[in-house]
Amino acid sequence: MVVGAGGLGLPASVYLAAAGVGTLRIIDHDVIEKSNLHRQILFSEADVGRSKAEVAGERLRLVNPYVEVDPLKKKLDSSNALELLGRADVVLDCTDNFPSRYLINDACLMLHKPDVYASIFRFDGQASVFDGDSGPCYRCLFPNPPPPDSVQDCAVAGVLGVLPGILGSIQAVQAMSIVGGLGHPLLGRLLLFDASDMTFNEFKIKKNPACPSCGEGERIQRLIDYEDFCGVKRKPGAVGEVTAPELKGWLDAGRQVALLDVREPFEHNLCSLKGSKLIPMGELSLRLDELDPDVETVVYCHVGNRSARAVEFLSSKGFKKALNLKGGITAWADEVDPMMPKY
Repeated sequence: MVVGAGGLGLPASVYLAAAGVGTLRIIDHDVIEKSNLHRQILFSEADVGRSKAEVAGERLRLVNPYVEVDPLKKKLDSSNALELLGRADVVLDCTDNFPSRYLINDACLMLHKPDVYASIFRFDGQASVFDGDSGPCYRCLFPNPPPPDSVQDCAVAGVLGVLPGILGSIQAVQAMSIVGGLGHPLLGRLLLFDASDMTFNEFKIKKNPACPSCGEGERIQRLIDYEDFCGVKRKPGAVGEVTAPELKGWLDAGRQVALLDVREPFEHNLCSLKGSKLIPMGELSLRLDELDPDVETVVYCHVGNRSARAVEFLSSKGFKKALNLKGGITAWADEVDPMMPKY
């Protein structure tokens, strides 16, 4: 089972299909975007808007028609993880977010399945194999998730396009090693790769006796809400929002609105709303004195997630007139200004 038909999952799947694994299941609920193409090379521009899982399934059947490819167009969550992952002999975690990683780890432990892990960020990648029956698990390495907004994803921070190909190939090697009983998988070892200077380093990982998932004490008995656990879950309507067309109407009518961009400087340089003030999310708490709590402020980011959390923070600090631009600057480009560059 390959969880995630993206930069990691596609190269891993290609090599597993070519190697002749019996059944290859790929789960992904997302659709292909143009920004994916530099690193998700099984897709083409003609595939934009289509299901990642379905297109991956089509291409992988061409790689090896003798392998049973089962694309699943759905999101892996606590309600279906045990049933879906329970079908597999080996699970490849090719996701790009912390809730999914903790979910896959805990589900694999309950099912006694090996979890072949990799992650990427800019020029750096890491890989390991987690198996609570015979070694440490993901929670032994990362007992707690990082604070929300402390780690950017690849869509914001960027990633060298070839990097996920390298780490995905390593995941394929690990899966074939486990299935074939060959070599020595990365169990209890964390492999680090730095593409900027082409170095590999390895660190030993010890099993944590106090680990809540695989330790010696009472273990987790059920899957939880992992978005809530990682602090990334928001209740619908938790912050005030304005749509891109509504904001356009306000500005055209001369309504006094302050525009706050909480993206990174390189994103602001790519595209921005005229007259907006740039304060990156990580600097917001230190630069509140640059904002007026009595002025209606519309906060925006790439797709509306960071800005929603910025509005929550501002509201807690007395900024009662702060609103989130629903869908971020991407929605503005889609619904208001089609000439605006998108990334």
